[in-house]
Amino acid sequence: MSGERPGDPRFYRRAGPFTLAEILAAGGLTAPEGADPARRFSGVAALQHAGPEEVSFLDNRRYVPELRATRAGAVILHPDLRDACPAETLPLLTETPYLAWARIAALFFPPTSPLPGIDARAAVDPSAKLGEGVEVGPFAVIGAGAEIGPRTRIGAGTVIGPGVVIGADCRIGPQVTISHALIGDRVVIHPGARIGQDGFGFAITAEGFVSVPQLGRVIIEDDADIGANTTIDRGSAADTVIGRGSRLDNLVQIGHNVRLGRYCVVAAQAGISGSTVVGDFVMMGGQAGLVGHLRIGERARIGAQAGVMSDVPAGSDVLGSPAQPVRAFFRQVAALKRLAGRRPGKEAGKNGENAPASRGEAKEAD
Repeated sequence: MSGERPGDPRFYRRAGPFTLAEILAAGGLTAPEGADPARRFSGVAALQHAGPEEVSFLDNRRYVPELRATRAGAVILHPDLRDACPAETLPLLTETPYLAWARIAALFFPPTSPLPGIDARAAVDPSAKLGEGVEVGPFAVIGAGAEIGPRTRIGAGTVIGPGVVIGADCRIGPQVTISHALIGDRVVIHPGARIGQDGFGFAITAEGFVSVPQLGRVIIEDDADIGANTTIDRGSAADTVIGRGSRLDNLVQIGHNVRLGRYCVVAAQAGISGSTVVGDFVMMGGQAGLVGHLRIGERARIGAQAGVMSDVPAGSDVLGSPAQPVRAFFRQVAALKRLAGRRPGKEAGKNGENAPASRGEAKEAD
C-alpha cells in the first residue's frame, strides 16, 4: 500500500499500453525529432515516481528540480522548460501542459461505462421513462413521470423526484436528491448533492414566519459538474439556473433564483444568495459569500473569503470583506501593517505617544 502510484486497479479501469504516436495524437503534443512513434508506454505517474515506461508532466516551475531528477520515459511540458528535461526522457512539448496531461491521463484511465439495468432493490415508478442503457443502482427511487436519458447512471440510494428530467450520459452519484429540476446532457452530480429543495424564503410577522411558496425550478445546463454535498435551491417564482459547463466544488450553496453563467467556477464553501446574477466565466474562491440581488460581471474574479455586498464590474478582481478591488485591498493591508509596526519612542512627547518606530517611518510620515 505505497499510495504513490495513480490508478489503483481496485478503483480505476486501466487502458493501454499506448504507442508514442497515440499519445501525441491524444494530447496534441510534439515529440523531439527522431523519437520512435512505435515506442510503447504503460501508464502515467508523478515526476518523482514515474519509470521509463510511464508519462509524466510539469506545469509549475517550482518542480523543475523534480523534472531534472525524473526517470520518466516522457514528460509533458512547456517548450521553455525543454532544457531542464533529462537526456533519457522524451520532452513532449505543448503550450498547455495541464490540458494535455488531462487528456493523456484519461487515455490510460477512461471513465467507466454504466452497467445497463435496474437493480432489483431500486423503486422505479411505472410512469417513469428510462432511456437505453440507463443504470439504476440499489435503493434508488425514481418518481412518477421522471425522464432519464440514455446511458445515464443513477447511484445507489439516490432519489429522483416526480417529473424531473435528466439528459443523456449523466452521472448522478450515490445519495443525491433531485426534485423540481431539468438537467441537461453529460452533467455530473457528485454524492450527497441536494438539488431542487425549497429556497430560503419567508415573510416576517409579529407572530413569527410565514413560508413563501417556492414555485420555480432548477435548470442545470449541459456539461455542468456539481460537487459533493452541494445544495442548489429551486427558484421562488423564476428559475435557478446553472450555466453550461460550470463547475461547482463540494459544499457550495446556491440560493433561489440565482442565475450562474456559462463556464463559471465556484470553489468549496462559497455561497450565493438569492436572485444574484453571475456572468459567464466568473471565478469564485473558497468561502466567498455574495449577498442577494447582485450583478457579477463576466470574467470577474472573487477571492477566497471575500464578502461581496455590491455589484462587481466585468473583468474585475475583488478581495476582502467587504469586497473591494485587489489594489485597494492590498494598500489597506500595507497601511495596517505599518500602523501595527509602530512603537512609542522617547523623543515624542512626555509619554512617547505618536512617535514613529524608526527613522524610516518618520521619513514616510513626513
